Amino acid sequence: MSRSATLPPIRVTSETKASLEAVLREGESLTQFIENAVRQEAEFRAEQKAAVARAKKALRLADKGVGLMSADDFLAGMQERAQSAQHRIRLAVAAKNK
Repeated sequence: MSRSATLPPIRVTSETKASLEAVLREGESLTQFIENAVRQEAEFRAEQKAAVARAKKALRLADKGVGLMSADDFLAGMQERAQSAQHRIRLAVAAKNK
């Protein structure tokens, strides 16, 4: 992987640095750890932003009455899913006990 940019240096306490170094995997550098942490946090925030956008869209549609199902239909669907899951579990237990 080629690197073309740098991140600003950060100052931490010696205790923080020591605790980070204590959790490094074999062969992993502190720089790699920080780079991975920054990348993961950026990905998480992007996913979070997308999820909030989807939720806002769903709320706008719900306010307009679009795409909603009745409580009875919802509960019936949940009951069906629960029964299906129970059936799969029973089959798995029976297969394991053979």
